[in-house]
Amino acid sequence: MKIRTWDKVIVMSGKEKDRGQEAEVLKVFTDTNKIIVKWINVVTRHLKKQWTTPGQIVKLEKAIDASNVMLVCPFTKKGTRVWFVKIEEKGTSKKFRFSKIALKENGWEAKKYIIK
Repeated sequence: MKIRTWDKVIVMSGKEKDRGQEAEVLKVFTDTNKIIVKWINVVTRHLKKQWTTPGQIVKLEKAIDASNVMLVCPFTKKGTRVWFVKIEEKGTSKKFRFSKIALKENGWEAKKYIIK
């Protein structure tokens, strides 16, 4: 999976109020190809009273499929497709399709996106 925790993503499909919103990934489930995104797909759960804990209404984020989101390019601030490129002796780096020119101009900033 190309999406990792704390990546910024934009929601492409799902609930109408969530579409087009940009948020951070909180958790990634690689076995089911699902992710939990901050303040996206929020549901309400009613919890019953148990012993000393009072009953309450809780809002929490449910998992959405990873195919419903796109990574946000840090240079152009648009949703883009991602591919991985091997950099000699430095590990694997993420490159973004919309930002080929931005990577050439800001090559020193691309060091933040190297994955080891």
